[in-house]
Amino acid sequence: MESAFEVIAEPNRRAILSLLGSSQQSVGEIERQLRMTQPTVSKHLRVLRDAGFVESTVDAQRRLYRLKPEPLQEVDAWLAPFRRFWSAHVDALERHLDSMEPSTRTMTTLTKRKTSSRRLRGPNRERDNGLTK
Repeated sequence: MESAFEVIAEPNRRAILSLLGSSQQSVGEIERQLRMTQPTVSKHLRVLRDAGFVESTVDAQRRLYRLKPEPLQEVDAWLAPFRRFWSAHVDALERHLDSMEPSTRTMTTLTKRKTSSRRLRGPNRERDNGLTK
């Protein structure tokens, strides 16, 4: 049996899991939303079902698939130290910004806005606006 990481390494399976994260879906609904063929969807659903990521129920003529979150706990546990790493860095940035003088913070924000608007308009913005010949 593949590990959770091997199962979710495949982009189509991640896309299916994302869809099933919001609601249960039939094979046909998954086909349409992800623009995959029926055999491709069925193949990936079989891998996901065998690994315990999804389960299905029969509703009249169709089979509905839904996410089973338990196998994702392995991935979540692996990510925990990285969340702590980023959380510590974001907290440090927040403390730094809080310690800045209010006028410096305002200038930093204004500088970022000017820089980003220059990038959006490009180097020839004066010419494009009819300010130069």
